[in-house]
Amino acid sequence: MLKSKRTNLLFIILLLFSFVGFAHGVDDETQLFLLNNKGIAFGPFLYIGAKHMITGYDHLLFLIGVLFFLYKTKDIITYITYFTIGHSITLLLGVMANINVNVFLIDAIIALSIVYKGFDNLGGFKIIFNKQPNTKRAVLIFGLFHGFGLATKLQEFKFDKEGLFVNLLGFNLGVEVGQFLALGFILLCISFWRHYDSYLKFAKITNMLLMAAGFLLLGYQLIGYFTS
Repeated sequence: MLKSKRTNLLFIILLLFSFVGFAHGVDDETQLFLLNNKGIAFGPFLYIGAKHMITGYDHLLFLIGVLFFLYKTKDIITYITYFTIGHSITLLLGVMANINVNVFLIDAIIALSIVYKGFDNLGGFKIIFNKQPNTKRAVLIFGLFHGFGLATKLQEFKFDKEGLFVNLLGFNLGVEVGQFLALGFILLCISFWRHYDSYLKFAKITNMLLMAAGFLLLGYQLIGYFTS
């Protein structure tokens, strides 16, 4: 029994932090390409967008929280659509309109979105405030912030204006491809886990770990803000 509990707990930790080991920043090769690219490069931007999303552990932790208690395919598609609409709008708007947001502050808000979803999954709003926020609206709003986070990272590179909109479309499509692949893996893990009683038994600790990850990322970003 003890061995089984340890195995289940290890599975939870691996599920939550499987993407944290990847670097969320931009690698040297990608930086060099972005800084030197001239004109339309739809394919490379699509690849960069997909890679960025797959290694974007903050985005993925939030989506784990969103998907955790969703069982119906229709609900999964609905919530992911809200998130996609949100981050697509602000990704394109942020870069095209040159809307600058402090990178540490926007990433701190993204970290808070992870805390929010874990707290929501634990029923915290009903317990403490006796009220349940509109979850679809919350996912859309946080999607907007996640999009600004992506836009802020892209704005660090002074893009050539020629072909910028097409390149951004490629990047955004790549983000969706990366999101699709990552969600497929997450849903596979969750679907497998749901066959066991430990899924609901460990639901509380899973979402507490999700909140802990959010607070950890929040602290990291705030330290970066105050020391930069």
